[in-house]
Amino acid sequence: MSYPEMLSPAGSRVFTLGNVAIARASLEYGVGVAAGYPGTPSSEIIEALGYAARKLGYPYVEWSVNEKVAFEVAYGAAMAGVPSIVTMKHVGLNVAADPLFSSAYTGVESSLLVVSADDPSMWSSQNEQDNRIYGLHAYVPVFEPAGAQEVREATLEALRFSEEHKHPVILRTVTRVSHTRALYTFGELRGPRMEGRFQRDPSRWALVPAHARRRREELVKKWELFSHHLSSSALNAAEGPEGSELLVVGAGIGFRYAREALSRLGLLGKVRLLKLTTTVPLPRELIASELERKEKVFVVEEGEPVVEDQLKLLSFDLGMRPLIMGKRSGHVKLTGELRLDAVAEGIASALGLSSLPREVRKPSLSPPPRPPTLCPGCPYRGVFYSLRKVASKMKLKLIYSGDIGCYSLGINPPLSSQDIIVEMGGSLGVGAGLTRAVKDAVVVATIGDSTFYHAGMPGLVNAAFNGAPMLVLVLDNGTTAMTGHQPNPATGHNLRGEARRIPIEEIARAAGASSVRVVNSFEMEELDKVVAEALTDARGGKLSVLVARGACILEAVAEARESKIQRPLYYVEQDRCRACTICYNLFACPAILSSQDGKAKIDPSLCTGCGVCVDVCPFDAILPRGEVEESWRRLLSGG
Repeated sequence: MSYPEMLSPAGSRVFTLGNVAIARASLEYGVGVAAGYPGTPSSEIIEALGYAARKLGYPYVEWSVNEKVAFEVAYGAAMAGVPSIVTMKHVGLNVAADPLFSSAYTGVESSLLVVSADDPSMWSSQNEQDNRIYGLHAYVPVFEPAGAQEVREATLEALRFSEEHKHPVILRTVTRVSHTRALYTFGELRGPRMEGRFQRDPSRWALVPAHARRRREELVKKWELFSHHLSSSALNAAEGPEGSELLVVGAGIGFRYAREALSRLGLLGKVRLLKLTTTVPLPRELIASELERKEKVFVVEEGEPVVEDQLKLLSFDLGMRPLIMGKRSGHVKLTGELRLDAVAEGIASALGLSSLPREVRKPSLSPPPRPPTLCPGCPYRGVFYSLRKVASKMKLKLIYSGDIGCYSLGINPPLSSQDIIVEMGGSLGVGAGLTRAVKDAVVVATIGDSTFYHAGMPGLVNAAFNGAPMLVLVLDNGTTAMTGHQPNPATGHNLRGEARRIPIEEIARAAGASSVRVVNSFEMEELDKVVAEALTDARGGKLSVLVARGACILEAVAEARESKIQRPLYYVEQDRCRACTICYNLFACPAILSSQDGKAKIDPSLCTGCGVCVDVCPFDAILPRGEVEESWRRLLSGG
């Protein structure tokens, strides 16, 4: 993607995403190394830095194969004194937890900024997870911008704090910060610090027990120092009368909700409001001064009651006993995103207000649900359809051990080809476990190309080493489609445009799989044949790997447009159609609709030209309009 705002001159007023502001602030600070793994809502940070790197020649930017490796790349550079940033979504920090904890023990020689983009309400995730808790657990300070408006300043301050204290810092954003556009005034682009020098010191960098014990003692002492220094941070600010008996604490984006709620309740300027951006550890001296003479404290924060719990502990230590309310007290809901009306209701309830102004009441109407579905022309649809059809003919019971990616949408009827989805790479490990427990079914572990490189390879090696009899279905569409088409080792090039490809089938053979097959996802006749062979091997006790390769249809359509390749469209010959409903009820392509008489019709505005429906129709009723160019077929094949 293109991010020209990354190169805007100093003083420019730019309206852009919070994620892009993080990337631009990193450039302004002089970050020399950036690494990450794509995951909504964090992906645009590395994309924007990659765009700048291609134009400017700096900094060094990469999409790594997973978050742990990305963290280690940035960590290694920061050890040598090069300011570095690593980005990921919230669940990615689980993958990177090992080096996160170690980095707090060793410290760094320059900035190490860890961007964790949390996803309250799980818009694109399998869980809600508040990674400020990682900060508490790992002794890593957390900066939490109070909305997209503050994200540039918070990024710069977090980088400065990290370098000053030679310690990693987490920048915690949420969806409404990362994916909100705001107006920013950009600063000067600073020349990057890309060349460092590593000072050998095994007593610091090598965490054997004798060294780690000493580093642990030093880490605990640093934590108290951080709390003191953060009390004077300009990112934290208070407004309203100091003598107010009520203190409302807005942590991170919670400040925006709190301020707006107070305004709508007519309380803004009448009660004390504290904006907290440095939420882990709490700034002790600042909190102590703000708690004086307060009878009630109301905390508004996104996620877990991290600030609320710290406030209770700190107020107890300080000998203060205000009534602290928020998520623990039930005044703010513990699940989902914050909502303005709910925050206003919570504050009103805490204050004993009996009625709410009309503008803070809940809306009477809700938008209709829009269930997600695979795109028209998605290569996964034909594979799932073939699996179910072939298994039915072979009278096989299948258990689908699924994974994280676009193909997760195979969970929906009529494809119904994902029974279990737990975490990145989990399909293989869980699938192997199922083979030990279930004897009347064939396990199909489904995983995408990017997820295979991310966390699937250890599971495959484990399955081969321990002889797990199952089918490993790798859906290779040549891109990391779910998060915005970032490159991965199957794509053919890396973020910097260098030609690189590491074929999945070669890895599978090297890992020791009993049989390895590759098939074109768009050739249904061949697909049915190869799926049957692969299932036969799995039923016979072998570890069978099938790589189903076909281009992401969005990428194929875009490339066809750019290369002036004519994309075919298809139609239904009504005299041949028997209204069997297979194409729109079982294959379920969104571009194929039912007429009033039950016969199929194709919406030309939705048809992408994949042509799979031609093979699906048992009556040869679906035909192309004109010749299908061979160049289009090659494009679809993903080869």
